[in-house]
This record gives sequence, structure tokens and C-alpha cells, in this order.
Amino acid sequence: MSSSNKEVVRRFNIEVIQNGNEDEFHALIASDFVNHTAPLGMPNGPQSMWNTFHNILRPALSDMKVTIHDQIAEGDKVTTRKTISGVHAGTLMGIPATGKEVAISVIDIVRVQHGKYAEHWGLSTLATVLAALAKV
Repeated sequence: MSSSNKEVVRRFNIEVIQNGNEDEFHALIASDFVNHTAPLGMPNGPQSMWNTFHNILRPALSDMKVTIHDQIAEGDKVTTRKTISGVHAGTLMGIPATGKEVAISVIDIVRVQHGKYAEHWGLSTLATVLAALAKV
């Protein structure tokens, strides 16, 4: 089970985050998915994840790439340490394009149920990246 859960998370990272494949998104996320990392007061269902990658990161980062450094699986949870990188070519959360290379470090935990994302918790360096871009 651990290796198949890791593969679900790997597919989500490459096909959904990196490649923007909406069909894969719907194939890999449960309808009752909960994003525990959604900002307070914001939606935390499946659409919250799609919006983060499709409406916030993808328009702002050209050549977006996900590099998975480590994955650890235990039971129904997979922890992944990864980097989301690209060129800041569009507005990112109010910050106009700078043309700079950016790298967002992420550690997340995903609970996989029946081959789909059921729950997500995560930490990232997005705030640090935004602060550095704002100084440019």
C-alpha cells in the first residue's frame, strides 16, 4: 500500500501541479477532500487545491517544475519534501513579474484513501519567496 500511495502523490505532483492536467486532478482527488492548510476562512475542499495551482501559481510561474526530493509513506499517509520552481513571469499574489527564478520549498502530508487525495497538510516557503520578490 505504501508504494501505491507514494505513486498517487507523485502523479498528483507531476501531472496536476507541474503539468496542469485537470483530468488527472479530478481522477486523483476525493470529492470530500479536506485541505487543512487552506487559509482561515477560505474554502478547503477540492477546488481550493486546484485554485492554488491553476489560478495562483501556474499563471505566475513559467516553466513550472516539481522536484520531489524525499517521500516517506506510513499507513495511509505520504510525506513529501519537494521544490516547486519556475520563472516569475506573471503576477504572483499581487507582485508583478520580475523575471527571477523562484523556488518554493514544500513539505506536505497527504492522506490517501482509495487511490485519491483525502486530506492534505503542508508547510512551504511561499511567504519567504513573496517577501524576496517584493524587494526586487
